Order: sequence, then structure tokens, then C-alpha cells
Amino acid sequence: MSGAVDLSALKDRPQAPPAGAGQPAPGGSPSGLAPVVEVTEETFEAEVLERSMQVPVLVYLWSPRSEASVAFADDLEPLAAEGDGTWVLAKVDVDGNMRIAQAFGVQGIPTVVAVAGGQPLADFQGVQPVDQVRGWLGQVLAATAGKLTGPPPVEGAEPEPEDPRFVAAEDALAEGDLDGAEAAYQAILDAEPANTQALAALRQVRFLARVQSVAPDAVAVAAADQADVEAQLAAADALLYTQQPEEAFGLLIDAIKRYAGDDKTAARTRLLELFELFDPADPIVVSARRKLASALY
Repeated sequence: MSGAVDLSALKDRPQAPPAGAGQPAPGGSPSGLAPVVEVTEETFEAEVLERSMQVPVLVYLWSPRSEASVAFADDLEPLAAEGDGTWVLAKVDVDGNMRIAQAFGVQGIPTVVAVAGGQPLADFQGVQPVDQVRGWLGQVLAATAGKLTGPPPVEGAEPEPEDPRFVAAEDALAEGDLDGAEAAYQAILDAEPANTQALAALRQVRFLARVQSVAPDAVAVAAADQADVEAQLAAADALLYTQQPEEAFGLLIDAIKRYAGDDKTAARTRLLELFELFDPADPIVVSARRKLASALY
């Protein structure tokens, strides 16, 4: 559903909630977020759109007239408590909040919509087994991992100290010292080979270092000489650096179709390296991987 539903109209509602609306349900979380909250049109922006910038929000659209949707809420609320603030269950009574139901295009009750970053991400309709919901929720959390700001700090809690190794690497990067940043991230990986944060940062720094030597007319040069594999690699880097990932991936996939032997391998290797700069679940990467598979087989 990502991008398919426009929720912007619900941002213009007044933010003063009526008595009892937008208040957390009983129970709390050490993260500082209530695991379950009742939401109305007046509180939708704060409790769903803004909250989804921190953690995924599962909007539960139900009606007291539907016994099944009332009972299903009893299954979902314990899951929210288990989540310990890593996600929030936002319950919406559609009978009193029809604009929310219309915004989501609800066709049946109950309906669950996962919202992250202010946009619908995934949804399902009808009562589902708890284990199936737990698996679906796991996919939502995996897809949003590292992309949201996280729960707000608990009042009175000491802030988590920054890792001085990452601070040194980030300082070097901020100063334009790419060699120093690469060495710092590599040192972290040497000590902790499973440190995914350092690995992702190292890949980004190496890409930035490589793209420094790409000529401004790299894309035009590659278009003029499609037999030159190095020109294609440079052009793909240039396109990605200028925020054109689909074009970068497409250029290399077209090159893979044309080439054979070592040139084909070089283009494929570079494409896989560029994929690693993104979340594997990113739709652009998923689409490009399908196209790569077709080009290879």
C-alpha cells in the first residue's frame, strides 16, 4: 500500500482532543510509548502520522457493532504489550471516525494497516490467527528497521553514550577525510565482524571515495561508447551519486545483457555492490533484482 493512500487530509484537523480521546489504553512501556492508544480524527495526526516517524503504528479499524472486531482487539493488545514500545497499536472506531476509514479505503471490518514514516506500508483485512499476525508484524518491523527515529527517550533516563569509535569515524567523514573514515570503520569491523552498522557505513564511505574520481560527463561518455565496461561502471556510480538509483541499476542491467565473460562479471559485481548501499527490502532494489535475474537467466 506504500504511497497508494493519501493521508494528508487528516493532518488539518484541530489537535485539541475531546475528553478521553487520544489517551493511552491501560498499561505502559519502558520505552515511554503506550503500546495501545485510542485514536480519533482529531488525534490522528499526532498519534498515527507523527508517531509513525518514530515506530511503526498498526492502525486497527474496528466497530463495536462487529463482535469479531471487538474480540480480535483482545488478541492484538497483548501483542502490542509484548512489543514493549517497538510499535504502537492505534485503535480507530470507524463508526465515529468515518474520514479515517475513507482515507484508508476500508472495505471490511476489522482491517489492520501498518503505517511507517507517515505512509501506509502493509495491510490485511479480517480476523487472522495470532501466530500469523506475529509473523506479518515481524516483516513490518524488519522492513522499517533503521529507517525510523525510534521511541522517544524515557523521562529521567540517562542518554545512551555514543560509541567513541563511531564518533571518530563520523568526525573524519564530516571533515572530508574519507581515508580516515574508512580506516575507522574498518577497525570496528576487524574487532566486531558482525557489526552491521559499521559494515553499512564502510560501504557508503567506499562508494563516496570511488565516486570522487568519476568525470562530470561520465553518463554521456558511457552512452557514446556502450562497449566500454569501465565507462558503464563510472556512469552508474555517477547516476547513483545524483540520486538516480533506478537509472543506475537499469544502466548496469542493460550492460549485463550486452556483455559476456569478464565484462559481464564486472557489471554484475558493480550492480551487486550498489544494491548493498540500500535496504534489501527497498522496492527499487527488489525490482532491479528481478530484472537482473531475467538478464542472467
